[in-house]
Amino acid sequence: MKTVIYNIGTLAGILPEGVTKLEGSEMNHVECIEDAYVVIEDGVIKEFGHCPAGLGVQNRATPLAAEGGARSYAVGGVVLDSQTCRTDGADEYIDAKGGIVMPAFCDSHTHIVYAGCRDGEFRDKIAGLSYEEIAARGGGILNSADLLHETSEDELYEQAMVRVHEIMAMGTGAVEIKSGYGLTVEDELKMLRVIKRIKETAPITVRANFLGAHAVGRAYRGRQSEYVDLVCNEMLPAVAAEGLADFVDVFCDAGFFTVEETDMILSKAAEYGITPKIHANELEVSGGVQVGVRHGALSVDHLEKTTDAEIEALRGSRTMPTMLPGCSFFLGIPYGNAKGYIEAGLPVALASDYNPGSSPSGNMRFVMALGCIRMRLTPEQSFNACTINTAYAMGVSDILGSITVGKKANLIITKKVPSLAFIPYSHQTPVIEKVILNGIAI
Repeated sequence: MKTVIYNIGTLAGILPEGVTKLEGSEMNHVECIEDAYVVIEDGVIKEFGHCPAGLGVQNRATPLAAEGGARSYAVGGVVLDSQTCRTDGADEYIDAKGGIVMPAFCDSHTHIVYAGCRDGEFRDKIAGLSYEEIAARGGGILNSADLLHETSEDELYEQAMVRVHEIMAMGTGAVEIKSGYGLTVEDELKMLRVIKRIKETAPITVRANFLGAHAVGRAYRGRQSEYVDLVCNEMLPAVAAEGLADFVDVFCDAGFFTVEETDMILSKAAEYGITPKIHANELEVSGGVQVGVRHGALSVDHLEKTTDAEIEALRGSRTMPTMLPGCSFFLGIPYGNAKGYIEAGLPVALASDYNPGSSPSGNMRFVMALGCIRMRLTPEQSFNACTINTAYAMGVSDILGSITVGKKANLIITKKVPSLAFIPYSHQTPVIEKVILNGIAI
């Protein structure tokens, strides 16, 4: 199937083939083409460029014979008429009506497979209890684990799919989903099977992350070392045997898992060839960044509390520092030092952390806005942090995250807006006109 999007006011997020992330000053710029078109073929970006008269044709397009003052142009086997905008050679054509066309958001950190909600804890937060205090009282993650245990796999899938459709409608085209609300072998496998089912049935690109080391299950309270043994010697082999995880993760932070325990879990995961990632430095400067880098983690996430030592540890590594401003917003905790990381020459990704306890929202446009408003990133830096760099952080930047020939056509078409900066500036104004995933409007 061939689709042409024409009359594009601004085509934003263009990158050359082979660029998989942006770092430091590279994040300051978003390559754009005004008055553009995109040709999509079989779900992939086939061609794009500038077009005369705001149609869908490149400058190098071939003019065809003119009749009565009209001119037609041919490009990529598609003919567009300068007066009627009709096409020949395409199965579908979409008039962008002068709006922005940009890559769909990539959200590299979510926990959207969960049961019920934790709105009762919302009252506790309002009353002044901290995330750590709620967890210490047996709430937080353990409450979600209790609910999930009582929920069937089918019901868990149905609840999760509501959230999947929600984030797709808000412009997310790729999502990493973590387990970690099971905390037993059976329930962690249940979560990962649901994630696999989402991957197989939803048009969104999905990556699965095994987070058995999210907290210590209730049955192992006071016996943390035994729980770590369970993760290493029972959970990981079972997950690997079914091929359910693209990544393995550990919550390496105060009150959760130590650097030594994290090292043990990641070393065991390496035996199965599962790529590591890390939750770190949300609550304290934990050493999680350093142990993640030592193990070649694809990303280290949260980073609300870091020092120059973390910047130096990340320098020259393959690891993407990923910050979660939605969590900072909801919990009222510090925002990550994204500006400082970029000024130090590092890349930064921003993700939603969509979960029932500390960030109950998967709106990546709001994440982009928080990047600007609270983290003082420019709109361009925040845009890159929510597209190509989050794609990198979930291992899909070879196929998603930018306008690049050969990449999947996962795109957002906006209404006609003044500029790219308007998207985070007026973050509650409904500007998304259409979301395209795999070349098809959802």
